[in-house]
Amino acid sequence: MRLTKQTNYGLRILMYCATNDVGLSRIQDIAKSYGVSETFMFKILQSLVKAGFVETVRGRNGGIKLAQPAANITMLNVVKVTEDQFLMAECFDAEFADCPLIDACNVNKALREALNAFFDVLSRYTIADLVENRVSMMTLLGIDAVEGVASNPV
Repeated sequence: MRLTKQTNYGLRILMYCATNDVGLSRIQDIAKSYGVSETFMFKILQSLVKAGFVETVRGRNGGIKLAQPAANITMLNVVKVTEDQFLMAECFDAEFADCPLIDACNVNKALREALNAFFDVLSRYTIADLVENRVSMMTLLGIDAVEGVASNPV
């Protein structure tokens, strides 16, 4: 199974905010750190805000921050918000399946079991787990430890 860029960068936004837990993060800084467009990051941010993972602070010194502790947000939470579907094969969706074996074969059962195992692993890891080495993360992302703002844009 391959996750979308939206999921990848959704996780990265949350990781950045968790790493920068002393201040507000700016989308401009996050986008620059990861080498992607601000427009793309804003698009992903909308779903993270709607899910209650991130909150925005408006104004001249505004930005974003985690809306709940990083230890409360699992990778599975993020995947379920950022992925559109989890169809590993056509037979996952009876509406589009044209296989005559759909009700008799065990392919669907095996793939569902695999998907559930994938979800189980994702549910065991939180955003806090992903940023465990905070000092290294701050350096790599160019976040100033004192001010909580981007200092060395990559």
